[in-house]
Amino acid sequence: MSGQIKKLTEDGFEKEIEKGVFLVDFYADWCGPCRMLAPVLEKVAGEVSGQATVAKLDIDHAQRIASSFQVTSVPTMILFKDGKEVGRLVGLRDHETVKDFVMSSAKT
Repeated sequence: MSGQIKKLTEDGFEKEIEKGVFLVDFYADWCGPCRMLAPVLEKVAGEVSGQATVAKLDIDHAQRIASSFQVTSVPTMILFKDGKEVGRLVGLRDHETVKDFVMSSAKT
């Protein structure tokens, strides 16, 4: 994981996402599509830097958070604005789809 993507933990999750636009990738190390999504997220993170933050949360180490947002399959990307969920994408997506999804909230 590069410096562009922030690694979140269960302990600091709410505090971390309370201000600004955050795309949180709920993932698992054993998930093939999650690994395929990683380079897409790296690219998006570089392109939206300064407007939004791309972060990852390992569901195996953050089961309380994953459960509270009803994440039942991975990868699930949830877009937060000032701590509130404003949208989600489930499954492997391409770069343009993910970037457009993030920017839709970063602009408003």
